Amino acid sequence: MRQYETFELTFSGSAPRDQWAAIDLEATFTCGQKTTAVKGFYDGGGQYKVRFLPEEPGEYFWQVSGAVSAEGRETCVPAQGSHGPVRASGAHFQYADGTPFLPFGTTVYALASQDDALVDKTIAALKNAPFNKIRMCVFPKHYDYNHNDPPCYPFEKRLDGSWNTGKPNTAFWQRLEAILDRIGALDIQIDLILFHPYDRWGFASLPQKDNLQYLDYLLRRLSAKPYIWWSLANEYDLCGSKTLSDWEEIEEFVAVNDPCRHLLSSHNCFCFWDFSRKHVSHCSIQTKALTEIPRWLLRYQKPVIIDECCYEGDLPHAWGSISGREMAYRFWRCVCSGGYCTHGETFLSDDDVLWWARGGSLKGESPRRIAFLRKILESLPGPLEPWITGWSGLGLLTPEQIKEKLEGGYTPGDFTCLALVSIQRMQPDDRAVHLASEHMWRARCGEEAFLQFFGIQTSAECVFDLPKDKRYRVELIDVWEMTRTVQLEHASGSVQVCLPGREGMAVLITREK
Repeated sequence: MRQYETFELTFSGSAPRDQWAAIDLEATFTCGQKTTAVKGFYDGGGQYKVRFLPEEPGEYFWQVSGAVSAEGRETCVPAQGSHGPVRASGAHFQYADGTPFLPFGTTVYALASQDDALVDKTIAALKNAPFNKIRMCVFPKHYDYNHNDPPCYPFEKRLDGSWNTGKPNTAFWQRLEAILDRIGALDIQIDLILFHPYDRWGFASLPQKDNLQYLDYLLRRLSAKPYIWWSLANEYDLCGSKTLSDWEEIEEFVAVNDPCRHLLSSHNCFCFWDFSRKHVSHCSIQTKALTEIPRWLLRYQKPVIIDECCYEGDLPHAWGSISGREMAYRFWRCVCSGGYCTHGETFLSDDDVLWWARGGSLKGESPRRIAFLRKILESLPGPLEPWITGWSGLGLLTPEQIKEKLEGGYTPGDFTCLALVSIQRMQPDDRAVHLASEHMWRARCGEEAFLQFFGIQTSAECVFDLPKDKRYRVELIDVWEMTRTVQLEHASGSVQVCLPGREGMAVLITREK
């Protein structure tokens, strides 16, 4: 047994008589004063399994009861290269051992539903890509450019054609796990999508009792995997067969029955999930309104990932036809607002193999630029927070804060108070639109580093007000050409930086040691 690595016990026995999902098989793992209970599962072929993820080194005593009775001891040795599951830490993420994790994601929804050759090709592409997180579904997907049937299905069918969630198809689950393990071995976190609306097989309309039985079996099998995140759904609000109460019950069930407390969120089409709910670890958002990221960070006090902001490609759909340059820019806008971003690629192909849906090869221009950005961020001394200065902060004030500021009165020449009166009359969403400026793409790491992305602005100069008691190096970055040029050294106080007067520029200011 090794810390942060899945430990598995396997036992032989007769197959369960009635159903294979919610079998009576439990185990406890005790190390010192801490005991963790997990449920086991039937894996077909007379094989019963129990999985456990040890997060602390030491001596473990385990006991298995139910369909199998056994006990034993294992020594868990300290991790070697493994960092454990990713957790939320304030507005950012870190591994269980405290190592920072900066998500740079991509999307291959139906990867697990492709044939082995395409899976192999996709994993080979991931190995050389800049992404350390992937969004993918458990169930097959039926949508434009994605009409193939999967190699196998997760459950057996009854005579009436309905799915028997009590009889999982172990071939499906073994194949899914093999794919997940190969991706996890690349140090890529898997944001596993549990439900989605794009369906012709009936998985999107299972009765709620079947939804919970499916989740119970999935959690028994996968919760001990260190690289897993739970996404309740892709576009949960388009799943017409589920009520909000159903979704809340699903969220509660996943959280309560996951002994490893993996990250958990839900992705929207139109209506955001309530990210203030106690089991939700982070915000998973589909939007183009990236100027709102600082507001969401203030509101939810949790990490914000823009998991869908349109895709680089050439589809007839607006969501799948932004340029590689714009995809790269959106990554910069997100990180320079204190959030994170997820990539997708949708180039037309004669064989209908589009990366966002099925995988294959990456064809776009943005991945190289995303790799360049990732290298810059991982070189900083810590995660970035929104760098709010001047007028850009007014749109983040709550109605209560605006009222408090105005209670002291104002004079006609007090433009700040006049602006607050105007903002007070706006709806919250209108405030962001009105005050949105490319100057909002500013982030900082305390007084150690400052980063500003100018986007489509073509400024020829910019002034930065830096701490006077510290010295900084100022770099000019061309985010598309991927160049870094030192402009100033030993800078402090008010600093004027010359810019080339073209779009796609950024300035990185780092403290000199």
